[in-house]
Amino acid sequence: MKRNNSAGNRIFMALVFVFLYAPILLLIVFSFNAGTSSSVWKGFSLDWYGKLFHNRIIMQSVYTTLLVSFLATIIATFAGTFAAIGFYAMRRRVREPLMTVNNIPMMNADIVTGVSLCLFFVAFFTFWGDFARWFNGVQSFIDLPVRLTMGFGTLLLAHITFNIPYIILSVGPKLRQMDKNLIDAAQDLGCTWMQAFWKVIIPEIKPGIVSGALTAFTMSIDDFVISYFTAGSSASTLAMTIYGMTKKRVSPQINAISTLLFITVLVLLAIVNIREARQERLRASRL
Repeated sequence: MKRNNSAGNRIFMALVFVFLYAPILLLIVFSFNAGTSSSVWKGFSLDWYGKLFHNRIIMQSVYTTLLVSFLATIIATFAGTFAAIGFYAMRRRVREPLMTVNNIPMMNADIVTGVSLCLFFVAFFTFWGDFARWFNGVQSFIDLPVRLTMGFGTLLLAHITFNIPYIILSVGPKLRQMDKNLIDAAQDLGCTWMQAFWKVIIPEIKPGIVSGALTAFTMSIDDFVISYFTAGSSASTLAMTIYGMTKKRVSPQINAISTLLFITVLVLLAIVNIREARQERLRASRL
């Protein structure tokens, strides 16, 4: 009976994996197709990858995606790390409600986050326009821009906003695992608080910072919905460009760029999982 259940579970899991990954495997295979068809194989070729790297629109969107992801990861890592340290220093009665609020963006639907950020930016730009007109009218030394629009700046702010909770969630457990007496011991040995912070706290929570940064970078590269509502018309990420290309005739270049994007995200997730596995083994060996 147990063998039958085990065989049934394996078959069910195999069907689930086929359902999930067969379309991706088909996309990867046909990215090397010599023809333009997505169903008829006409031979192996790398032509679509060559044409992809000569496509100015796609390359510009790749540059925008990488720049936004890199900047958002750096800023969110700094902000999230210091926020996690601030939460750690709070009393539990105050920290728990704030951590619940921090977890809401991760559980919230992306479309809700995207629409809310879009409405916030529009409201802020309206307020800024009224303030700029008033300010420019009462003085002539500084001329503030009256009209602000969504673009790279709002896109970057949106990515920072949804990345910070992931950093806090990664750094927080490392802070709780740290021995509280280490900071006091470092200060007793002559370190200032800032020296204890850089030489004691940061090395202890570094694995959490790195894991959180890798997760944030992956989320930024992979995001579409929030970027779609906050990028405006002057900036376009890779996901937005691919979506725009699918509205017309599907080009095999989409298969090529999707393959590269899938491999990039897969490599980043593998790095995160390998780091976490190593940390678990190291922690187990210490115990």
